[in-house]
Amino acid sequence: MMKSTRAFSRPEPRRAGNAFVITSMLLSLCVLSLVRARYSSSPNYAKQRASPEIETAMDSIKMVTGQSRKLALNGDREGALGKRAEENRAATAAVVEKLQKPICVETSRRSDLCEAEGDVRVQGSSQTVFVPATLTSQEWKVKPYARKNDQFALSNVKEWTLKPFPGDDPPPSCTENHTVPAVVFSTAGFTGNLFHDFTDVLVPLFITAGRFDGEVQFVVAEAKSWWLSKFGAILSQLSKYEVIDADADGGAVRCFPRVIAGLSFHKELGVDPSKPPGGSRSMADFKAMLRRAYGLEREAAEPSGDSAWDVRRKPRLLIISRRGSRMLLNERGMADMAMSLGFDVRTAEPEIATDLGKFARLVNSADVMVGVHGAGLTNLVFLPKGAVVIQVVPMGDLTWLARDTFGNPAPAMELHYLEYLIQADESTLSDQYPKDHPVFTDPQSIHRKGWNELSRVYLENQNVKPHLGRLRLTLLQALEFLPHTNINKMAQ
Repeated sequence: MMKSTRAFSRPEPRRAGNAFVITSMLLSLCVLSLVRARYSSSPNYAKQRASPEIETAMDSIKMVTGQSRKLALNGDREGALGKRAEENRAATAAVVEKLQKPICVETSRRSDLCEAEGDVRVQGSSQTVFVPATLTSQEWKVKPYARKNDQFALSNVKEWTLKPFPGDDPPPSCTENHTVPAVVFSTAGFTGNLFHDFTDVLVPLFITAGRFDGEVQFVVAEAKSWWLSKFGAILSQLSKYEVIDADADGGAVRCFPRVIAGLSFHKELGVDPSKPPGGSRSMADFKAMLRRAYGLEREAAEPSGDSAWDVRRKPRLLIISRRGSRMLLNERGMADMAMSLGFDVRTAEPEIATDLGKFARLVNSADVMVGVHGAGLTNLVFLPKGAVVIQVVPMGDLTWLARDTFGNPAPAMELHYLEYLIQADESTLSDQYPKDHPVFTDPQSIHRKGWNELSRVYLENQNVKPHLGRLRLTLLQALEFLPHTNINKMAQ
């Protein structure tokens, strides 16, 4: 009995050791297969090297495997082998994690972009994107609207979840298969304000989807039918396919080869050609797309025929009117003064229900556009190359705001930019506050109270009446930017 017991007790560590060696080899083969899958896109795979991080992680696995073999041969105890097995599994998991790219990345201070490729399934009704477990082992969440740190803007934007296929259960079955990538974005937030329509959605959409040359499917969350109709001509330039309303898609599960959730933001009303995605696309390309969308005739602000302004084609000035706040109180006088300089003057007030195509063609016919700071100036995207935009900046030390929103974006649109700064005696604030009030003497003290107070005082409760003599000098400066031969005679 004792002899029998000894005969069966000695081989136990060896068997455990042999089993562990086999397990370690299998784990290593699994890792190597993952590495090969990731790095074998080139036929010269054998000559390529993995990244330093991957090589370091692989070395750790090799070392664990080698030590485990020695322990088995020396008949070490099962507890030590178990510890080494756990270390090996941890090292293997580390390599797999390194091979998985992050699903979501921050593309700017304003935007997160989530992207998955392969067998990707979208269920709009639950705001869920299912991705292969090989891509990620965790859930990712994103609100697909390019104003990520503005909680007020995001309060009505639903959160989307990107999650791996369930481990034990099959993924949801496809109810419709698509052969092109999908881009998921929201039209909630501040949409309805023309500035935000462009800077928060349309320009980021151009950045994100323009590279696909129309071969992309839009999946729109919080879709507004009027918004899709108003900007339908632009959406049709970016996608050849009918928009999918995510919230009205029932329980459909749509399968795509690639899904992008969220839009990439570069800067206000701008595209940075050096930033991905989109390669070398620029705001000039965005404007060219708008010309195609609305059939805009003028690419550049220059007269037809003999390239000279005359009575048949005066330079056109467009005055953007406003109601409610920041109104131009002497708009008629401004128009008369501009006509005396030789301008053909038009006035127009864009509204939310305005036919955007019709208004775009009016703006495109202008050589100079003037308006008080506000969403209406966003129409500068339709001005021809070489045109001039004049922003009337309300009283209140608001130059920074004026430049961030329209002044800085203008040059990339190939436009000239001028400012007319409202003084205290040109503002209706002089009727509301005494001259020694901080509203006039220390605007920054108002700014320090926060955006709501700044907006209440300087944006929501101020109208303006520019001095015609001073404004005349600004218009003459604008004329100097325009191509002409005899316009100076017209201004005299």
